[in-house]
Amino acid sequence: MWRADDLADAVVAERGSAALIRPALADGIGALTGASPALVALFDSIEREPDWLDHDRCDRAADALVRHFPAMAIVLAAASLLRGAGNSIAGKPLALTGRYSTMPGVRSVEVGEWLRRVLTPGGMRRDGAGFAYTVRVRMIHAHVRAHLLRSGTWEHDAWGVPIPQPYMAFTLAEFGHIAIEAMGTLGVRFTADELEDIYHLWRYVGHVIGMDDDLNPRNEADHRRIEELYRLTSPGPDAYDREFVTALNADYLIPEFANTMSLPQRWRVPVATAVMEGYERVFLGDADADALGIRRRRIARLLPRLSGVMHLISRGQIRRAGGLDEFTRRAYADRDTEMARMRAAYAMTHDMVDTAPDRVSV
Repeated sequence: MWRADDLADAVVAERGSAALIRPALADGIGALTGASPALVALFDSIEREPDWLDHDRCDRAADALVRHFPAMAIVLAAASLLRGAGNSIAGKPLALTGRYSTMPGVRSVEVGEWLRRVLTPGGMRRDGAGFAYTVRVRMIHAHVRAHLLRSGTWEHDAWGVPIPQPYMAFTLAEFGHIAIEAMGTLGVRFTADELEDIYHLWRYVGHVIGMDDDLNPRNEADHRRIEELYRLTSPGPDAYDREFVTALNADYLIPEFANTMSLPQRWRVPVATAVMEGYERVFLGDADADALGIRRRRIARLLPRLSGVMHLISRGQIRRAGGLDEFTRRAYADRDTEMARMRAAYAMTHDMVDTAPDRVSV
């Protein structure tokens, strides 16, 4: 809990170095004159690809996930984020900066903008947008750590450092096994090869985002162990976590889900609310859902039984598209169209939190 990211934190600690991150990403560290030792050390680390990396596997993982983008978009919020919300200490940085509970839609789209770059063929190569965005996320974490540690509100001895290595590892599990398992409830079936590729991709994302090698999860078994440790060491949710869940549902998940329904207008929000809260209880289990204040819904008992039907519908969509390659091409196009719609809907003029008008200043 007291291990953070020494390389990124050192860059933030050196006056002026953090401002050179984006020029160094665009032009290379060698193009900068007078780059600080901390900045050089960071780029030496991230530009040296590990021996185990296979970019073709990362690209195949992106294809496999984007083919199921609608399901993934739902579970990253309704399963992954809510699983994380069950730990009040992990949520302290969000609580103390206050941003997610006040604008969950904008924050979710910011995460989506990062994910869109990562889940693109070539996105995690050195010149790919996913690589650059992931380094930016790494620096956002370092800025938040510096801000909170200077603020006087952070209880270092009780909470560890803000955004420590164990919680970074759990975040990878949120995008990995937690999402994959929840997508299965929505009818998504990955092959064994696809699963290996997906975990390979998240391992490399972990490497770039600042995970120490000994804690960076490599496979499904590692993801499961991280989830179990997170649960065993969690003090449970607090009032902020419950407020966050309420805001996420009311301001983002339920309205977005309601907009997809072909129902009379007056029925959309009530039906969307019941179904979304039902799925959240399926994803989390009753005990964790109760702790987060998610209402009990009778429909929750029915929803897992729909998985097989949803899987057959998905297979039919692939056949109607003319095969997997064409379905994948359309899935990327649909994903990008949907992200553009959401940016407009939430009046976003920035891409991620480090360019947001209300970003944390350090």
